[in-house]
Amino acid sequence: MFAISRSRLVTIRIHHLPLPQRRCPLRSYRPSRTAFVCLSTPPKSKSLQIFRSNITSTALAIGVASGAFLAAGTFYLIFGFDTRKLFVNSEADGITGIAKEDETMAGPTLPGRPGNLTADQEVKLQELWTETLKVFGVATPGKPQNLNEESHNAGSNQVGSEKKKKKRHGMFGRKHIEDEDDGTSTDQDDKYGQSKEFQQVIAHVKPEDLRKAFWDMLKHDHPDGLLLRFLRARKWDVHNALVMMIATMNWRLSAMHVDDDIMRRGEGGALADDESSNAAVKREGHDFLVQMRLGKSFLHGTDKSGRPMCFVRVRLHKQGEQTESSLERYTVFVIETARLLLAPPVDTAAIVFDMTGFSMANMDYTPVKFMIKIFEANYPESLGVVLVHKAPWIFQGIWSIIKGWLDPVVAGKIHFTKNLEELEQFVERKHIIKELGGDDPWEYQYAEPKAGENDQMSDEGTKQKLLSERAAVVRDFEGATQEWIGSSQNRPALQQKRNNLAEELRKGYWQLDPYLRARSLYDRIGLINEGGVIQFYGKPQSAPASTAPSASAPNGPVPTEHRPDDVD
Repeated sequence: MFAISRSRLVTIRIHHLPLPQRRCPLRSYRPSRTAFVCLSTPPKSKSLQIFRSNITSTALAIGVASGAFLAAGTFYLIFGFDTRKLFVNSEADGITGIAKEDETMAGPTLPGRPGNLTADQEVKLQELWTETLKVFGVATPGKPQNLNEESHNAGSNQVGSEKKKKKRHGMFGRKHIEDEDDGTSTDQDDKYGQSKEFQQVIAHVKPEDLRKAFWDMLKHDHPDGLLLRFLRARKWDVHNALVMMIATMNWRLSAMHVDDDIMRRGEGGALADDESSNAAVKREGHDFLVQMRLGKSFLHGTDKSGRPMCFVRVRLHKQGEQTESSLERYTVFVIETARLLLAPPVDTAAIVFDMTGFSMANMDYTPVKFMIKIFEANYPESLGVVLVHKAPWIFQGIWSIIKGWLDPVVAGKIHFTKNLEELEQFVERKHIIKELGGDDPWEYQYAEPKAGENDQMSDEGTKQKLLSERAAVVRDFEGATQEWIGSSQNRPALQQKRNNLAEELRKGYWQLDPYLRARSLYDRIGLINEGGVIQFYGKPQSAPASTAPSASAPNGPVPTEHRPDDVD
């Protein structure tokens, strides 16, 4: 970290030196309690003792500053989202402190989720469904849909925004685009330019393609649950939630090809690419498989609140060892696989960053912007808790800098654990893998793709039959949703009808899954089983009747309680 060459031991001891004595050539940085000392003009203080050395003062100052910013950048790599959200500990706690949790535990269904909405939240959900169906080109019963007028004016009233707006020619009109280009977007969180992307999508992407991208993304989720993620992420602003959601659909459909490439081809596709005669294709497949075989990150077990855990072994990443695109594909692959493990009331995951053996060699800026963007823009409301285990001493030096970046409202999801006892506050010891000092004997071992494991994907007849059945249920759900929106009476019965259809969609997805998604490591080791039965611990049971409810359940276990970390 320090730019020191051929130097002897240097001991610097500083005790609250006056600020003028602490200055260094990096004039823009003026620490309040942390001192950088310019050795070329040492202050006359008894508190500073410098033993003889041949250190260049400027090199030392720049080295310290560079190391701090490099370490700060490391947080972007490690966490995949804004560093301002990382810390909640008090100054006295230091880097290993544990944030105190709210003593009030939420019930099985958290606020703002299907089945637990306030009257105002239900209205917001109905408004978002109205605008979403317009964009998808779904006509209101008895009223033909004019895509040039109806869908191109969807959300023009921008429900939920309290700010006065300029007069426009509709949300998708030329005037609106000009306003966006002028930087007058009403969404202060639009750091990725999703409003402008939204306009371009509406102008160039067919409504049926967006509709297909939405229902492909849904998988086994409740449709309301998916919309509610975007509403919560945008503080219940319907317009901004719609913009974010449509931009996400476009990202999945056109930028990353999540469902028609990454998940459809999976590890088997990477293995085929690794044997390609095309050097570029071969490199992509090889790099993807290297990360899988290393176990750079992996899914295993649950925390005390039933959230699936993703372990990230940071020490296994080295800059430049894999291509940027292979890093991106691997990241999306892991996130999408983790989504398959979620089931209500659990709708977030836990991430455990194992910092054992971490050094600056593990830091890489290449995937930083991509990771930040997808967590903030494309996978909203997905993180329940993040545990940083055994963070090294290097982070202590930048602690006072990072504190100034924190948002205290959202920072409570990040917790530092320095030993097994602190990790046990979040994960039962029997579920902590031995690699981290726990009692779970499970070890990561990569199982290679098996010949014929994806044969069902070639059965076009069965796949098309199941797709047709799912399309019929989708149409029924959209119709029931329009009925639910337009009716002021008998809403509980209509909502129950929608819930029943959502359950049909869930079951139907798992019937379709072998025909749409290539088998993964987690299918081969028995974590994901036929019909969406998730077996987090032990060997999968051969007969559903013998499966213990506490060990496995369709799409994951149902915990008895949640931590306040889940509440955004």
